Amino acid sequence: GVPLTIIGAQTGWGSFKQWFLVILKGLKVFLLASDYPKFLILEMGVDRPKDMERMVSWIKPYAAVITAAGTVPVHVQYFSGPEELISEKRKLVECLDDNNWAVLNIDDKTVANFRKNTKARIITYGFSESADLTASNYKMDGEGIVFKVNYKGNIVPVRLDKFFGRHNVYIILAAIGAGLACGINLVKSVEAVSKMKPPLGRMNLLEGMNGSLIFDDSYNSSPLAVEAAVEVLSEYPAKRRIAVLGDMKELGAFSQSEHERIGETLRAKDVWFLFAVGQEAKFIAEGARRSGFDSFKIFEFSNSSEAEEAVKSIIQEGDLILVKGSQSARMERAVESIMAHPEDKDKLLVRQEEEWKNR
Repeated sequence: GVPLTIIGAQTGWGSFKQWFLVILKGLKVFLLASDYPKFLILEMGVDRPKDMERMVSWIKPYAAVITAAGTVPVHVQYFSGPEELISEKRKLVECLDDNNWAVLNIDDKTVANFRKNTKARIITYGFSESADLTASNYKMDGEGIVFKVNYKGNIVPVRLDKFFGRHNVYIILAAIGAGLACGINLVKSVEAVSKMKPPLGRMNLLEGMNGSLIFDDSYNSSPLAVEAAVEVLSEYPAKRRIAVLGDMKELGAFSQSEHERIGETLRAKDVWFLFAVGQEAKFIAEGARRSGFDSFKIFEFSNSSEAEEAVKSIIQEGDLILVKGSQSARMERAVESIMAHPEDKDKLLVRQEEEWKNR
């Protein structure tokens, strides 16, 4: 993964031709390196115990960005509990010295506490007025989001088309904070992030059948991400709101309680119909029933293919449908079945490569 990232190439999967093109691209990068980038950006994710310990033994970041942990972090399945996982993540800032930077989300209490565990210079970000880099005047309309960023008294407006939800503001603040740590001024950072386009399967707004709209968030899932997506679903104007939610994986002993907790929030978010997809998602349905969600508006299926016809049968003009689930739930199949233009799936949906289609 790291070598491919360095040369800016994608995996060739099982194709000799594609791997040959990757090799050619790598040779071009190293032989014609006049425009070689100054910074390499790596995701250092924690999946199992000692992951971060191993990575920081051979990667010493100049700047480390910590986004969010939440109450029950994703991948907790392989740890004794959230505390052990958070302790592993914390090693990223513990390895930094006073010549480095830690860019921390101050609105996440767990991440904010990392300030005590590093010698690095710190930039905090968030909506909190106590942050070094703050966001304010947030609004969402039918085209995207607008807000203002403030750093040391300098205020710059930001507009992001096709991005929806407050959670995307945190992504932008984290990127700007990293830029500031690397000597890029606020205005140039905002100019750069304003050109961003949302990746596939990350709250992409698509045209749906029968005059509906779809928030395609099918790339992956976690409790924190589902909460953010449902919040956007509740805020975006619609006649009826429909949630098609698949399993959230790798939660271990916390899986049932977290799925139930998500279900308990849906009624208050004005969700009309719930489609729970997967063996663990049945607990979303249970939580929804317990919160007073009408049972006749809850439908349960073992996989996304089974859910397709049922979802299609209730869609009306003006409906807004959120589709989300972990990678293994393959919720992009449900999105394809209700798209207004399924012929465009290859350029609009995730996991459309042959390698994925054969799984």
